[in-house]
Amino acid sequence: MRGNKPAFRLSLKWRFTIGLAALLLLTVAALSWLVLREIKQDQMQKVESDLKQRSDLASLRVRQTYLSGSALDNIPGFLRRRGTELAADLSALLSGAHVILYDAKGNEIGNSMPLSESPDVKDIMVYATQGKIVYEQSGDSLIYLAPMIWSVGQVGIVQLQLSLKADHAFYSSIAKSLRNIGLGSLAVSFLLGFLYLQRVTASLRKLREAADQIRDGRFLTQSPVRRHDEIGELSEGITYMSREIEQSLARQKQFIGNVSHEFKTPLTSIIAYSDLLDMYRDDPLLLDEARANIRQESGRLLEMVEKVLHLSEMEQYEFNLNAEKLDAAETLVEVCGRLKGKAQQFQLNIETDLHAAVIKADRESLIHIFLNLLDNAIKYNVPGGSIQVSCHTEADSAVIVFRDTGIGIPAEARAKLFEPFYTVSKDRARLTGGTGLGLSLVKRLVELQHGKVAFSPHSGGQQGSQFTVSFPLIK
Repeated sequence: MRGNKPAFRLSLKWRFTIGLAALLLLTVAALSWLVLREIKQDQMQKVESDLKQRSDLASLRVRQTYLSGSALDNIPGFLRRRGTELAADLSALLSGAHVILYDAKGNEIGNSMPLSESPDVKDIMVYATQGKIVYEQSGDSLIYLAPMIWSVGQVGIVQLQLSLKADHAFYSSIAKSLRNIGLGSLAVSFLLGFLYLQRVTASLRKLREAADQIRDGRFLTQSPVRRHDEIGELSEGITYMSREIEQSLARQKQFIGNVSHEFKTPLTSIIAYSDLLDMYRDDPLLLDEARANIRQESGRLLEMVEKVLHLSEMEQYEFNLNAEKLDAAETLVEVCGRLKGKAQQFQLNIETDLHAAVIKADRESLIHIFLNLLDNAIKYNVPGGSIQVSCHTEADSAVIVFRDTGIGIPAEARAKLFEPFYTVSKDRARLTGGTGLGLSLVKRLVELQHGKVAFSPHSGGQQGSQFTVSFPLIK
């Protein structure tokens, strides 16, 4: 139900704000993680490269020492006999690094720091005895084991221990800097984003207020939001919609007023004649006059109701057309045939000049258009006059012209010809049964067929009127 509202409703502004904060936090965290991961990988690559160079240098130094000594001494015996001396020499060569030497089976044979506690490397020694380089991290130290492989095979293992305190300190410093920068960037970005969202939601709030204003019948005189983006376009659209609704309501009020006024005239006439019949029931002349007038006014009223309903249907609902391929000339022949008798009653002659023009249109609507225009040419003509109906093609259009020799239309009345209930002469309209709806209905039906209708007076000062209808030809 409309009256039931949730106890707590998170506004769009705060939803966007929370979403923005989460997005910024995720972005900063992801970027920081990627940067720190790259730094860590770079540090490890440098450490591995450095230790590889040192282990190669240690292996080369041990080999040079062996070759410069007694050739009768075998390699295992040489390493066991001089292991401690070699470890001390390698430590001095490698800038004081802690060096431990092992034989090929993983037995310790020399330590550059014999008084220090040797780390437990049993788990990784298995891989080193198989000729593989292996290392493990223990606190701030890295234990690195590299096999010494000579031309005769693996002769021993050198262990290097490297302090990672400097690397860890650098990593911690970078992490702290990234955290501070990230938090600062997050705060600034959040503030800027919040201010922007505040501006956007303020615009949306104005649009909502504008919609409420339209709903209450207070229409907009200007755009509630002026922006050069989609919100600005939406604001312009709402303003345009407001103007259209206002104009539509005005037209509806005017239409209803006109309907009420126009319905009142024939109804008043019918009621008056009904009263006269009650007063003078024995007057045969009055009876004939009343019957004729009541019939005429009833027919006019019925025609008016039908046209009003037709116009209302087209204005309020989607008007369905059964468009088909038609020859406008053939339809005109049919229409002229229908009204030939009426033209003869008014002593009028219908002249035709019809050429084939194939269009796509709704047959009933097309007949209605032609009947209205031809009927007007008959109603507002003069006795002994003529009506010329022509159909021909021009470029990509079928052009149909209805020309009469009637009373014509004053210049000041031409702008309102196609407005509902407008008639040039009220007396002539009542005399001929005109409702003032025919041309309005014609214009709407022509536009639904993607055509155009226009009025033009006769050229050369001749009396009469000319209506021209055009439809696109089928290509």
